[in-house]
Amino acid sequence: MAERSGPSRILACILVGLGAFLLAVAILIPTYTVGKLEKTPLDLEVTTIAEGTGSVLNSQALLAGKAEINTNVPLVSQRYVTTEDPAGAEEVTLQAGQTLRRTDKQGDTGLLSAIVDRNTVDRKTSMPTNDPVGTIQTQPNQPAEEVPRDGLQYKFPFNAEQKSYPYFDLNARATQDINFVEETEINGLKVYHYNQTIEPVDLSKVVNSPTNKLTLPAEAWGVPGGTLPVTMTRWYTNVRDLWVEPETGVVVKGQEQLHQYYARNKAKPEIDVLKVELPFNEETIEYQVQQARDGMDKISTFGRTVPIIAGILGLIALIAGIILGLRGGKGPQPARTTGGVPPAEGGRHFEGSDAPTEQHDWTTDKTEEIPVADPRRYDQR
Repeated sequence: MAERSGPSRILACILVGLGAFLLAVAILIPTYTVGKLEKTPLDLEVTTIAEGTGSVLNSQALLAGKAEINTNVPLVSQRYVTTEDPAGAEEVTLQAGQTLRRTDKQGDTGLLSAIVDRNTVDRKTSMPTNDPVGTIQTQPNQPAEEVPRDGLQYKFPFNAEQKSYPYFDLNARATQDINFVEETEINGLKVYHYNQTIEPVDLSKVVNSPTNKLTLPAEAWGVPGGTLPVTMTRWYTNVRDLWVEPETGVVVKGQEQLHQYYARNKAKPEIDVLKVELPFNEETIEYQVQQARDGMDKISTFGRTVPIIAGILGLIALIAGIILGLRGGKGPQPARTTGGVPPAEGGRHFEGSDAPTEQHDWTTDKTEEIPVADPRRYDQR
C-alpha cells in the first residue's frame, strides 16, 4: 500500500518555499527598491533662508546724482524650491523662486532682486537634461529667457563623492567646478564640504540691462572729474561654500560671499552695489539635516535592515524545512502480523519475534494419505 504524505511533509515543503522566497527578497530588494529610493522626490518642497549684514548701494540716490552706500544693512535671501511638470520616472523639473531683500525697508522698497529659475534634471544624478531647456526670469513683466546649463543646482547626486563637480551659477549664468574641501560634521551628521570661487564676471555681457553698464558724471560716482561722463561696468564675484550629506545629496548648509560692484577695472572695485556674507540660518540647517536623515533612514531600511532580516528568516525557514523533510522522509514502519500462525509441534504457539521467519501456508496443503499395512505381513512369523 503506498505511503501517504503526512502533515510534517507538507509543513517541510511550506518552510522550504518560504525560505527560498525570503532569500530571494533579501537579494532583490537592494537591487531594485533602493534604486527607486535614490531619486529626487516628485513632491519636493523646500524653503531655505540665509541671513546676513552687508553694504548696499542706494540706487535711487545714485540716479539722483550721488553714490550713496548704506552699510550694516540686514539682508535676507529666501529660496523656495518645488517640483513641477514635466516630471516622470527618470527626470523632474525644479522651480526655484529666489528673493533678496533688505529687512530695514518695507514692501517693494526693500526688494533688491527676484528670480524665478526652472530647470529639468535627472532624478538620480541631479544633472540638467536641457529637455526642455531651463529658463530664468528676472522681471515680472518680461518673459523668461531660455538658458541652457550643464552643472548642478540646489541638490547634489546621490552617493556624492569627494571630488569636483560642475556647478551652475545663476548670476553669472555659467558653469564652473565646485571643489571638494574636506569631510566634516554638522549636528552630528557627516557632510562633505565643497567650495567654488567665482572670479569677477562682467554682468553687462551676461544680461542686457542698462544698469549693468552705466554712464554718469564723475561727481555722481564720487570720483574725480566733475561733470565729465564716466562709464562703469557692474562686476560680480562670489565665494560659495556648500556642506552636502553624501548619501542623499542634500545640501545641509550653504553660504555665499556675494560682491557686486561698479568699476572701470575689474581688479579695482570703486562703488559697492552689494557686499554681504549670507549663510543658512540655524532653522534651515536643522530642517535640512532632518531631511537628509529621513532619506538616509529610508535607504538604510530597504538597503540593509530589511534584506538582513529577510535573509536570516529565509535561512532559518530553509534549514528547518530541510530537517523536517528528512525526518518525515523515513515514513511509518509497517506493522508485523501476529495472528493466524498455527500452533507449532508440541502445542507451542509463536508470537511476535518468537515466530519462525519462514511461515507455512496451511491453507494450500493437502492431507497425505497414509497407506494401510497389509495384514498378511503380520501373519507370517
